Amino acid sequence: MSVPAPAVSHVALLPDVAHQPAALARPLDWVGMEGIAIPVRVSDGAGGHVQVAAQADLSVDLAQAGERGIHMSRLYLRLQQELARHEVTPAGLRHILQGSVDSQAGLATRARLRLRYEALLLRRALRSDNAGWKRYPVEIEALLEDGHLKLVLGFGLEYSSTCPCSAALSRQANAERFAADFADARPISTGVVRDWLASERGMAATPHAQRSEARVKVELRPQFDELPLVALVDALEAALGTPVQTAVKREDEQAFAELNAANLMFCEDAARRVASVLSADPRIERWDATVSHFESLHPHDAVASVSGRGPAA
Repeated sequence: MSVPAPAVSHVALLPDVAHQPAALARPLDWVGMEGIAIPVRVSDGAGGHVQVAAQADLSVDLAQAGERGIHMSRLYLRLQQELARHEVTPAGLRHILQGSVDSQAGLATRARLRLRYEALLLRRALRSDNAGWKRYPVEIEALLEDGHLKLVLGFGLEYSSTCPCSAALSRQANAERFAADFADARPISTGVVRDWLASERGMAATPHAQRSEARVKVELRPQFDELPLVALVDALEAALGTPVQTAVKREDEQAFAELNAANLMFCEDAARRVASVLSADPRIERWDATVSHFESLHPHDAVASVSGRGPAA
């Protein structure tokens, strides 16, 4: 009785030109893909998670000079499997990068991953019992080389900045109008002054304010298990004092105006506030930040940059 020959896999019959020798052979620093569409699970800032759309760049080096190319599909499939199932964490990123190197069967020695997405954080209103979603652009770069993970977290946040100079000039204009309106009034009761302040006459000038942005990039120390995005956003918004709002009723708008009056700042002041937070955070190895005030007085912006290191480990 004859035994039939085993069936030959269709895949095995397909040509694979990647195994051909490389012309002008030499190692390559990075080979991979950019702009991969993928969903990621991230913290929502309220104890839960939310899935958001992301773009990923994933690369490995081609360390073997004579090899024509890497196994690119292996990188893509591993990334899809890992990020679709797990929250983005330092340990998870290390696992993806090590798996990317291992998938190349000796062709690669290091791997790099960049992720770009908009984090959605649920933020409470200032006074009313409301909340709304706020977006924060995030970019993560993870590099695994010689067994060491380098992790850089970048993000942006928006706030309001009211000009201290404009506020001082407005106060002077208000005081001069008060003096003119009450030049002959003696005595003046508190009720009269209050009514005057609440009227249109009580505001001769208003300081200019504008939406502003802080862009932050931090290199994280490897001993921490979570990406501190929410914690850093919370700390920076508290330091700046005037984060832009989501759900707003009249009482929230009044509270926001009061916060602006209590936190007058030039871009230099805002940069120092940001620096005070980042330089004191033990999770941070080094950092740099840029604040931009999108001026309502000028057609150009006011910008300040600052950089430094976290506290000694």
